[in-house]
Amino acid sequence: MVIMVALILTAGLVIDGGQQVDAASRAQSIAAAAARAGSEAQATDALAGSNDTGRALAAAQAYLDGSGVPGTVGFDGDRLRVTTEITVPTLMLSVIGIDSVRGRGEAEAELVGSR
Repeated sequence: MVIMVALILTAGLVIDGGQQVDAASRAQSIAAAAARAGSEAQATDALAGSNDTGRALAAAQAYLDGSGVPGTVGFDGDRLRVTTEITVPTLMLSVIGIDSVRGRGEAEAELVGSR
């Protein structure tokens, strides 16, 4: 009986640990893509002679909204910063009261003309 419980918990750690790694990878990818979208939007404006950073914020937020992943968009000095967090339900660890795992992503993009 003890061995069976240990095997189930080990399987839970492996399976749900993989869920957490997958969530973190997805959160990171979405944060990076949102930061890139914001940077590209601002670069287009900069090439046209405008330095409106609001467009970068709006584009990054629009990307997040379209992905369905919650996150924040803001500035950290002269860099656009995006953070995301994805929560997924556990498959096996819910047996011991761990109902979900989270993955977090962060990305920054330097804006054109910010230096």
